Amino acid sequence: MRTTRLLTTTALGAALLLGCVTGPAAAQPTATGRVLVFSKTAGFRHDSIPDGVAAVQQLGATDGLTVDATEDATAFTTRNLRRYDAVVFLSTTGDVLDAAQQRAFEGYIRQGGGYVGVHAAADTEYDWPFYGGLAGAWFDSHPAIQPATVVVEDHAHPATAQLPGRWERTDEWYNYRSNPRERAHVLASLDESSYSGGTMNGDHPIAWCQTYQGGRAFYTGGGHTRESYADPAFRAHLLGGLRWATGAAQADCRPENGYHPLFDGTAASLEDWRQAGPGSFTLADDGTLTSSGGMGLLWYAASGLSSYSLKLDWKITGDGNSGVFVGFPPSDDPWSAVDNGYEVQIDATDVPEKTTGSVYGFQSADLAARDRALNPPGEWNTYEIRVEGERLRIWLNGTRINDFTNTDPARSLRDGHLGIQNHGAGDQVSFRDIRIKELPAGGR
Repeated sequence: MRTTRLLTTTALGAALLLGCVTGPAAAQPTATGRVLVFSKTAGFRHDSIPDGVAAVQQLGATDGLTVDATEDATAFTTRNLRRYDAVVFLSTTGDVLDAAQQRAFEGYIRQGGGYVGVHAAADTEYDWPFYGGLAGAWFDSHPAIQPATVVVEDHAHPATAQLPGRWERTDEWYNYRSNPRERAHVLASLDESSYSGGTMNGDHPIAWCQTYQGGRAFYTGGGHTRESYADPAFRAHLLGGLRWATGAAQADCRPENGYHPLFDGTAASLEDWRQAGPGSFTLADDGTLTSSGGMGLLWYAASGLSSYSLKLDWKITGDGNSGVFVGFPPSDDPWSAVDNGYEVQIDATDVPEKTTGSVYGFQSADLAARDRALNPPGEWNTYEIRVEGERLRIWLNGTRINDFTNTDPARSLRDGHLGIQNHGAGDQVSFRDIRIKELPAGGR
């Protein structure tokens, strides 16, 4: 009986975990479209504006974006704005649009337009509440130009994915009248102990993104100095914001509060994890875990979980295969997770019920929504996996793509562990920033 069960389990596991390849899901295109750079000033004028305009034009030329630049506010008409995928407010200051132009821009955002605010874009239109909400926060004050440490909080967004965890740079560091964290998704913040003049009590966002009244909004506080626009790291930061605002790249820009790390990129944070089965994960200097060998499971052994929101970032290369398991009992046998839990799949080239975003072998994702939200191999994606009672919901880059309810009496999501899969020697996947937020008990 023991031998028979082992063979049966192995066959079942192979069927569930390997699947059959059909064809690739739709991948996101490279950035194509049109961007308007607006740099009118009615207050202080930054001498870096020409450098900023040139930088956006150069970035656009290499990434497939047509870039127009103007300081003429009459460009803000409903008909003209319709031509653009995003509008960049590049160190604008003061009141730069009249009432009719404001209404046209509000309509543009509500119809899905993109906004990119750079530096003094936060020093703009103080009497226009819509704009203040779109930018995320208004300027309050700044100390002298000086070096500071930027702490990257989101390592998956295209504006910050290529940056180090602690980014040392020199700029003019704004203080803001309010903290955008409750309303927007913070991508990076300032370490106020690394410079003089910060006034935000140790929580000092400096770059963020959000969906706002139907549109996309990205803001960065950098960009005061002319040198910023020649800095490859800042240019990559700006390009990532442009790509997200135009819709060429996807990311989860919902506000994120109340999460604590299960894996934060350090070896110490792996002490509560255990490897089941063959293979392993390798920890890199940039805080990513990358699979090797297989087929096994790295699972969180410190405690079971019942009602929670799990977030993690992942990236595959080529036709990779992996997944996130939830709701299984503690075991050093990786097939226990297959038999008793559920897998949220990562493999965009499998059949619908076994492809990225599916509850593997049980329920396909909404494939149209999945394809719109999915970044291609080589780029980071973010899952939110929310378990409440027997209900399992999945968000990909902020878009809900699956809603599954367990009805199998032999399985239960109400109490179980979680793990990330190393699938096989030829399947490479990387994970980073695994974090969790406990939710109130209950649910169906």
